[in-house]
Amino acid sequence: MTTCRIGIVGGGPGGLLTAWRLQQYLRVPCDITLLEASDRLGGKLQTLRFTHSPIPYEAGAAEFYDYSVTGEDPLKDLVLSLGLSISPMGGSAVLLDGQVLAHLDDIEAHCGSAVRVELEEFDRRSVDALGRHEFFEADLLQNQSLAQFPGSFARRLDQLQHPQARRFLETLIHSDLATEPGHTSVPYGLHNYLMNRPEYLRLYSIVGGNERLIEELVRRLDVRFRMQHRVSTIEAHPTGHYTVTATIPGPAGQTSASSFEFDYVVVALPNPLLRQLQFVGHGVADAVHRHQSHHAHPAHYLRMTLLFDRPFWRSVLPESYCMLDQFGGCCLYDESIRNPAADEGLLGWLLGGDAALELSERSDAELIQLALDSLPPALKFGASLFREGRVHRWISEVSALPGGWEVWSTDRRHQPTPQSAPGLFLVGDYLFDSTLNGVLDSADHVAGWIASLLESSCPSSRRPAITLQPQQEALS
Repeated sequence: MTTCRIGIVGGGPGGLLTAWRLQQYLRVPCDITLLEASDRLGGKLQTLRFTHSPIPYEAGAAEFYDYSVTGEDPLKDLVLSLGLSISPMGGSAVLLDGQVLAHLDDIEAHCGSAVRVELEEFDRRSVDALGRHEFFEADLLQNQSLAQFPGSFARRLDQLQHPQARRFLETLIHSDLATEPGHTSVPYGLHNYLMNRPEYLRLYSIVGGNERLIEELVRRLDVRFRMQHRVSTIEAHPTGHYTVTATIPGPAGQTSASSFEFDYVVVALPNPLLRQLQFVGHGVADAVHRHQSHHAHPAHYLRMTLLFDRPFWRSVLPESYCMLDQFGGCCLYDESIRNPAADEGLLGWLLGGDAALELSERSDAELIQLALDSLPPALKFGASLFREGRVHRWISEVSALPGGWEVWSTDRRHQPTPQSAPGLFLVGDYLFDSTLNGVLDSADHVAGWIASLLESSCPSSRRPAITLQPQQEALS
């Protein structure tokens, strides 16, 4: 029997999770090759360390979303099945005008009773519009919700009467949206607002660094990794196979080209990077262009992480994170909570949307100074304890409107041209909810699809699928 050849373009979470699910689902012999343009795997999951201290910090995705309070959570099951321990994260405070607002009474004391009443009404209407079932099944119900709540999320906020109420809400959700309210939909805005309610969603991180998920996946994958292979062309042939061409760096700045033949190709890249690939074959380039244009709603993150002599903020900010009314609203992480044995303190600023895009042009030194200047008055003294800072820019790496203004069927999102290139698939978080959970959903759909196609064509060659049972939840 001929061994099926599967090529995966992209070594971020999408590509690795696709390879993992294929390895679980396939019951026919297959060779899987993963092509990654850089010299590392993991994409937006990246745990690094400082020069002055070996304390780890998250340069990319800072947390995982725990949907198990609402329904099934395949990503959390996977994390636990790999033997990884998790640490819950929580934060209830918004810092507005230097004041810590953690409860409705705090809001009333600082903003007035009218603002409290309006925020309570906004919360009630949000829960009525997107209950826990609708929240969990947001992808399936997106078009229904878009019809019920047309227009942008900004229109929803325009209904607020008190500027302080709007300012509070925008500070609360701006870094989650990673865009401005006028660039996303009402359902997606409400989804990000309701994420702050623990009965809808909780957060956690992986003990030892979130990149440990990548390390454990790679250790278990039976895949040919081709690093520093930047794919330039994907050609679909009438015979049903595909040629993938990549450029490889050589000595003295020279490059060479290498080609691979596959029966199936999965492109697991951020949507903007699709424009950098040349697709060849009848109608393929046009179909991928339509896909890319439909999902072209770029959103932006900018992360600044600062190392201090000690965690001087704990008396004011005792939780894992809070929201700060700087940079249009940003998230302030106490990353040193993840490293309780360390004496030093780590604070991380996560900026989103226009502020992230505009400030990304500044130098690292300028951005670090802006972060220090943004400390609330009660914590300004901490600037003297600063030791080292790091900046990481994630521009156009996430989606402001996953699925687009009209959400296509799940199959159409993942297979751009079923007639002329039925073996070409796309995987990405922008097709679901712009989270790591969405990446796994996308990878799972494509891997299951390919496995079923192969099994139906070779029903006599079957082997048991590999499964890992979730271990008992390990909390740290």
